[in-house]
Amino acid sequence: MLTPQQIEARLERVLLTVQKPGRYVGGEFNAVHKDWDSIQTKVAFLFPDIYDLGVSNVGLKILYDQINQRDDALAERAYLPWLDFEEIMRANEIPLYALESKHPLIDFDIIGISIPYETLYTNTLNALDLAGIPVKSAARGPEHPLIIAGGHTCTNPEPMHAFIDAYVVGEGEEVIHDIVDTVQAYSRFPVDSSQQHNGKTVKRESLLKALAQIPGVYVPSLYKVNYMDDGTIAETIPLVEEAPARVLKRIVAKLPPPPTDFIVPNIKIVHNRATVEVMRGCTRGCRFCHAGFTTRPVRERSVEEVLDAAEKAIASTGFEEVSFLSLSSSDYTGIAELVEAVSERFPDEKMSISLPSLRVESVSVDLMEGLKKHRTAGFTLAPEAATERMRKIINKFITDEQLLDTAREIYSRGWTTIKLYFMIGHPSETLEDVQAIIDLSNKVLAEGRKAIGGKAKLNLGVGTFVPKPQTSFQWVSVDNFEQINTKQNLLKKELGRGIKLAWTDPEDTIIEAFLSRGDRRLADVIYTAWKNGAKFDAWGDQRRYDIWMDAFAEHNLDPTFYTHRQRRVDEIFPWEHISTAVHKKFIFEDYRQSLEGLIRVDCREQCFACGILPIFKDLRRENPGDIWMCPEVKSRKPKTAMQPDELITIN
Repeated sequence: MLTPQQIEARLERVLLTVQKPGRYVGGEFNAVHKDWDSIQTKVAFLFPDIYDLGVSNVGLKILYDQINQRDDALAERAYLPWLDFEEIMRANEIPLYALESKHPLIDFDIIGISIPYETLYTNTLNALDLAGIPVKSAARGPEHPLIIAGGHTCTNPEPMHAFIDAYVVGEGEEVIHDIVDTVQAYSRFPVDSSQQHNGKTVKRESLLKALAQIPGVYVPSLYKVNYMDDGTIAETIPLVEEAPARVLKRIVAKLPPPPTDFIVPNIKIVHNRATVEVMRGCTRGCRFCHAGFTTRPVRERSVEEVLDAAEKAIASTGFEEVSFLSLSSSDYTGIAELVEAVSERFPDEKMSISLPSLRVESVSVDLMEGLKKHRTAGFTLAPEAATERMRKIINKFITDEQLLDTAREIYSRGWTTIKLYFMIGHPSETLEDVQAIIDLSNKVLAEGRKAIGGKAKLNLGVGTFVPKPQTSFQWVSVDNFEQINTKQNLLKKELGRGIKLAWTDPEDTIIEAFLSRGDRRLADVIYTAWKNGAKFDAWGDQRRYDIWMDAFAEHNLDPTFYTHRQRRVDEIFPWEHISTAVHKKFIFEDYRQSLEGLIRVDCREQCFACGILPIFKDLRRENPGDIWMCPEVKSRKPKTAMQPDELITIN
């Protein structure tokens, strides 16, 4: 394997021949450089897509900051090269390397991979291969780095089980330190000389068993899956006593101080701004929302902490925009106070504020007035469905009048652009429900034209619903090609002039669908698809649907088994042994309520005993206070069982 000096020399010869060489040189302002030889444990964080997307990934920013606070460890970064540079890397035998030191990834002790969405699976395999690391976990020895994965996809880790040594289920701020400590402890245990690596003595199987005992860490090689005759799961069982029957997600009770010394990228990237996470989790209970289920409970940072972090981030980076992040920014209890406080803290500066996601019912006039001072380009609202019936089914109930009133207030205060997010493909959706998206969008634009005339713009993003694991809709099927095309064609044909429409390619939907709810057999499909050229599946011009279908055929699997099949009520899912702390009984009864068109109110108003509070009772006891946004926490009277008046009875 090449040394950092040799990699630098080869880069000098080739970088000027590729697009955006700034992606590959490192040296950014605020990047952390430590003395490699004096550090015990080296961690590389890998985002399996290009620099332009990965450098702004919030999760990796947090973990990069956490590790680099340690004196005994360092963290560096790597991203997947674009096609032109990958070709050059392979031709010139340049391995995938970390930007800070130019060390090849194979030199690191741990590689932490963030996989926020399923269409990064083939990219992950490609990155490992570029690094010279065996793609399959079973082929790795003690001389190879430990491959850890995290991110939202890890609530169903099974399709990638063959490639990842261990998964972090849940939040990583604390567990990453447990992993580093465990790796350090096992590096001191003597074994036979064939296991020696860089002066360390790591026995990989023993290390994996030790990792499996860390709460929130799942080691797939320590489990076995048995199948029914119909192809569904019979059971997933641990093979060793060190592996728990169920892996419970990790959470941090109190959000740690957010990172503020953000890396300033060398080139223009997708989100070139400072980011401060104001809140984690959501209490709304939208039945389609994977993040809303898997990031419970809600924890908030104080306005003062957020404001101080924003000030430090602006000072350390020079960014002129700050984004206040959460699943729904307007649900943060101090949002209006925060926006006003930014005006007071930065009175003479041109500070732009970004609130990535707003709920119609929680956007107030005060919030709009506050945002006017900060050059916000537009408002993004996510009604998701356009009829009362569909909103009850998905548990995101607002009235048309609420949306129109909000749009009227936004346009009348001088904003020219509103973006609306809808989804097609919700359970029991009809073409009338799709037509309602058209009618409601036309009405919103009409309100804008009444307020500001022809300057009013409406951007419409219409995704296709993919049922996700660990949510109330995990039992339902996804729309097929014919259904998706019919609905999209209606939107394209009937939307009025002045409305800009963006939609999801049906092939992208189907790939996401079978990867989202796949089982271990999908690993062979993923591997074959990658070997045959599948990569950058999230990029429309690179996606190769035919390669995926050929891979399914090669392994005698039917993709519709994973996409268009309604699940049995009593079906055991591939992710059954991964717990997000939300009870399956609660999830199923919520699904039953959707069939009845019944809604649940916000969890801040009433606790429905999903499982979160009793499971994390010890954390709540150790960390009391208003950081937990749940009514039962505030009253100190958590429910421990479901109440019959709140839920449908399962016969």
